[in-house]
Order: sequence, then structure tokens, then C-alpha cells
Amino acid sequence: MKKLLIALALSAVVSAQTQEPSYPREPENPTAPKPAAPPMAVKNLIGEYDSLTGHLLVLERGGRPWAALDRGEPQPIMEFSSAEDGSGRSISLRLNGVDYRRAQVGPADGGQLKVTPIRNVVDVLRESLTVDPPKETGDFKPADLVELAKVDPAIKLDIRYATTNNFLGSVFYSEARAFLQRPAADAVLRVQQALKPLGYGLLIHDGYRPWYVTRTFYECTPAEKKWLVANPASGSKHNRGAAVDLTLYDLKTGAVIEMPSTYDESTSRAYAFYPGGTSLQRWHRALLRRLMEAEGFAVNPEEWWHFDYKDWKSYAIGNVVFDRIK
Repeated sequence: MKKLLIALALSAVVSAQTQEPSYPREPENPTAPKPAAPPMAVKNLIGEYDSLTGHLLVLERGGRPWAALDRGEPQPIMEFSSAEDGSGRSISLRLNGVDYRRAQVGPADGGQLKVTPIRNVVDVLRESLTVDPPKETGDFKPADLVELAKVDPAIKLDIRYATTNNFLGSVFYSEARAFLQRPAADAVLRVQQALKPLGYGLLIHDGYRPWYVTRTFYECTPAEKKWLVANPASGSKHNRGAAVDLTLYDLKTGAVIEMPSTYDESTSRAYAFYPGGTSLQRWHRALLRRLMEAEGFAVNPEEWWHFDYKDWKSYAIGNVVFDRIK
């Protein structure tokens, strides 16, 4: 019996890490006031939990804990008991006579998602630079890449692929820079200008991505994780300079705004309409999405930070390296 319980628990943790159907779009409420940060006791309860009979999502609304069982409608939690670790974070929950144990969703340390590459990244990067991108036909607009950090000094950068702090743990960009095609860059500038009076700025994680980097991602990612990356056979919207990964930061403190998931996280927490987390996290996520959509971007339903510009099909796959972009 003990072995069975352990196996079921491990299975539940694994299932929390795999792709699930996306959540429906949340109702838009642009006039909703900014929520207060939740009490720490409530924040420590937030997360996902498993039992032998179901999956429980604990979130916060109005400063109180709510729970949704098996992707059902959230309900306020009235009576429960919990056990905490040394930091006060809940590790188990007893609700309505059922015992739930916290599932590990997202990176264990709260940082960057990591995937063990199946090939040597440096070797594959060198190889990818010798391979031609797929041939395309069509009447494409000429590339006109604009450096985002130069359009407004309040736009900040955290280019993970210029460091080892990314999902494959290797450096892919020789320079920490971000570019978009001019119409998309102009749209990002308008979003930045709309955010300033609210006390926020944009933090860019990635923009234009040369095709050879996409090929390297694909070649180095294990088969069971290939859904994380674009297929180089068709290229990606990043390759066309018409996709951007970004988030918000506080203009006064410089602190990165907390969202329901970390960047580049491959779990359901990363979904654009994931109902978990705190009211404040969801409010910030909705603010970013609403302003980006107003300027012609569409959010990736499985990545709240990823936005595609409306005319991405107008541009061909690009493969120019950063140091050749003026």
C-alpha cells in the first residue's frame, strides 16, 4: 500500500509538469482597481495540490483563499487545516475531509526552467551557423529591425539567451540586445508610454531571434520537450522579428513585477488565462495583455509573456546575427 501511495504521488507531481488544455479567456475588466497584496498567510497557501482522488488549485481573491477542484469553478475556502515548512509555506492541506499534498509546479527554486540538452550546445550552434534557413516564397516586406532599448530609455532588458540563465543553460546571443520590425517596435513604444503614468515600464526578455538559434534550440531539446520550442522547418515568429517576450517592472524601485508564473516556464501556470496566483498577479498580467492587444499584438495562450505582432506573416525568416544589425 505504501508503494502504491508513493507511486500515485509521484504520478501526480509529473502530471502537474505536463501540458494541459488551456484555460478559457478571463473576463476583461479594465476599470478594476488594483488589488492589494494578499496577507502572507494566504499567499503561503497558494499553489496546486494533489490527493488520491483529485487535483486542487488554491488561489487568492479579495485577500482570502479560494480553491478549484479538478479545474472546476473556484469557491472560497471556509474551513481547512494545513502543515507548513520552515518558511511558513504550506506543504499539505486538509479540506472537506480530504488530504492534499502540494505539487511541485514550476522550477523548484522559483527561478529559471532548466532542460538538460541532448547535444553539446556550443557544437550545435557552430553547426547551425552553416545551415541555411528554409526557403520561402512570397512578397515579403524588407526587414527593418529596430533596437528596443533605443526607442525609450525606460525600456529595460533581461535577455536570458545572452547569459546562461535560460532553459538550456548556455549562451546563444553574443550581445544582450532586442530587436523588432519597425511597426512592432513602434507599437511597443506606445505600450511603454501608456504604462508610464501607471508607474510601470517594460522589461524585454527576447525579440528577434536568428533562425540558427531556433535550430539549435530544437536540436538540443529532448524529444519529449520539443513542444517547448519552434520547429526550424517552418521557423518562428521570433525569427521574423515580429514576436516579443516581455513583462513589467516598477519604475520607482526597478523591481520586476510578480506574475502567476516565472518566465519561460513550461507549466499551466504560464497560461495567459491561468486562474491561479494572487489577484494582484492576475491584475498585472491582464494589464500587460490589454495594452499589448490594443497595439496589435496577440498573446500566446500558453505563455503570458509572449506576444505576436499582427503582421508577422509579412516578414521572412531572418538569420542575421546581432552584431551585424546597426
